[in-house]
Amino acid sequence: MSNLYFTALKSLAVKETNRYMRIWVQTLVPPVITTMLYFVIFGNLIGSRIGQVGGFSYMEFIVPGLIMMSVITSSYSNVASSFFSQKFQKNIEELLIAPVPTHVIIWGFVIGGLGRGVLVGALVTVVSLFFVPLYVHSWLIVVITLLMTAILFSLAGLLNGLFARSFDDVSIIPTFVLQPLTYLGGVFYAISMLPPFWQAVSKVNPIVYMVSGFRYGFLGTTDISVMVSIAILVLFSLVLYIACWYLIERGRGLRS
Repeated sequence: MSNLYFTALKSLAVKETNRYMRIWVQTLVPPVITTMLYFVIFGNLIGSRIGQVGGFSYMEFIVPGLIMMSVITSSYSNVASSFFSQKFQKNIEELLIAPVPTHVIIWGFVIGGLGRGVLVGALVTVVSLFFVPLYVHSWLIVVITLLMTAILFSLAGLLNGLFARSFDDVSIIPTFVLQPLTYLGGVFYAISMLPPFWQAVSKVNPIVYMVSGFRYGFLGTTDISVMVSIAILVLFSLVLYIACWYLIERGRGLRS
């Protein structure tokens, strides 16, 4: 990449980072508070009645899933809202006429979503230490699944921003698609606890693979092969990246 492209990427990434850091009370604090409520309600109150899951206390079992849930929500919403806001304010036109390739534009937004997702995940992890001890079976798997998931949902947020025609459209997918898939993604239960039919249905949900892989990184236990989980992450990321690149190149969805 030439100095021009690097400067453009750096400028866009810094702009996106400053955007969510400037309003950190709205972007970083709410996910942490929400997760604390999950720890108190599901961990302490309900978890004490459930007992152990996979050889771990219920609280220990759900921590990786709650971290992953906060990463998914934060990275997705950051890019979706940012990109649509730039469409709505007509600022996106400045990017389109700049002498930089579409890849730079995509990665500029993705880096912003990735940064917010990882930062929120780190804050939630710190909060979890007040409730349970930290177990890390494989730092490599933890880092890979965390980064790949944040990238994937940053791309998904960008795709949402491209198709959105109003601010209501930005919230439809997280509310009616993303949230149900997350709750049904094995955050609060092990897939192996389900009947065979529902186990098969659950494996259609891509979030199951992300939560499963991330949980393996922490606890060393999983319902699905780690390599399969990583392969799913890579596949979906490539598909979304190509879709975003194609739509931006063709100018689809770039006017609110």
